[in-house]
Amino acid sequence: MAQSAVSATGTSAITPISAKALAPWAVFFGILMLVLLYFVGAEQGATALISGEGVHEWVHDGRHLLGFPCH
Repeated sequence: MAQSAVSATGTSAITPISAKALAPWAVFFGILMLVLLYFVGAEQGATALISGEGVHEWVHDGRHLLGFPCH
């Protein structure tokens, strides 16, 4: 039988997560959000990394939802 972290009063103990353990995840998701923001907000025209209209068509509605002009 597995042991659980339940105190004598019947409530579960919450183990705090250190900032050192959380930092790599925060950096990863921060970079992921910046990449997504780039593709939604700037991937067209002179700053395009991918040629063609494929990315623009995939994120077109997201651009308007977030207030980015695209045409």
